[in-house]
Amino acid sequence: MRDKAASLPNVQLEQGTVISLLEDKGTIRGVQYKTKDGQELKAFAPLTIVCDGCFSNLRRSLCNPKVDVPSCFVGLILENCQLPCANHGHVILGDPSPILMYPISSTEVRCLVDVPGQKVPSISSGEMAKYLKTVVAPQLPPEVYDAFLAAVEKGNIRTMPNRSMPAAPYPTPGALLMGDAFNMRHPLTGGGMTVALADIVVLRNLLRPLCNLNDAPTLCKYLESFYTLRKPVASTINTLAGALYKVFCASPDQARKEMRQACFDYLSLGGVFSAGPVSLLSGLNPRPLSLVAHFFAVAIYGVGRLLLPFPSPKRIWIGARLISGASGIIFPIIRAEGVRQMFFPATVAAYYRAPPVK
Repeated sequence: MRDKAASLPNVQLEQGTVISLLEDKGTIRGVQYKTKDGQELKAFAPLTIVCDGCFSNLRRSLCNPKVDVPSCFVGLILENCQLPCANHGHVILGDPSPILMYPISSTEVRCLVDVPGQKVPSISSGEMAKYLKTVVAPQLPPEVYDAFLAAVEKGNIRTMPNRSMPAAPYPTPGALLMGDAFNMRHPLTGGGMTVALADIVVLRNLLRPLCNLNDAPTLCKYLESFYTLRKPVASTINTLAGALYKVFCASPDQARKEMRQACFDYLSLGGVFSAGPVSLLSGLNPRPLSLVAHFFAVAIYGVGRLLLPFPSPKRIWIGARLISGASGIIFPIIRAEGVRQMFFPATVAAYYRAPPVK
């Protein structure tokens, strides 16, 4: 994508490490950056798009970054093995949390082992290899077991914190946040690029009718609509990612176990029961109400499985806790996304912002 952009006649590509934003009386005027040879330069622009990723050091002045790290991914490359379903991504419902596998070439499979918490076993001391061999490997399908052990022995193990951060921008004249610097969700569903590219389309459509970006305060007021217009896609994928991760994590609680199994069995029904959640996951159906409907359909399906054919007081109690647990998973995520912007965006004044006249 970078090469494609650089090939356009109206694009000039400069590469360097941005040190700071250039601010003047509350307006961002550009950036100060360092080139590969160590030279410090300044670049000025009427609008600066800040998209420096999950480790952003520039977002603090542009948003309220409430970053949560629920877990870490431990990554390996498995070689010369066949997944149970060729050319498909796999989510293995492991204990204590899910394991992802998907092909990245004809001979390689990327494996991402989710480890709850912010600390992972030490790689250098060998604790990580021991954990992967003794805890993770026995839970894997037999088709990938040997390749997984071989990858662990090879030692090319990488770790990455999984970050989650609701979008809480400070509208700032001259600058706009995008990508993981602006909004993050658990990477279990791989929704980061979907949200980022959908945001780009929203921003492109907003900027397309403009001929002049130099009136920073007026432009900032107009671009406040970006934060509302992006909500249907972004909030649907964000909520689904957070909810699925919590559902797929193992728990000693019987109600949580029932919810996890109900989710798996619900998706296994096929038809609308799998096509619906997948369309939400992919951003093809950016309707938060559809997400809530499917989520509670899973919960009700789980309760139905418990109560049939013969309900008992114990099963009724577990079913009640299942519904309560499902509510406790999804409602805090929805609250963080913003109930009004998520479900009633048309009631937000910024939704109707017209382009500046000049």
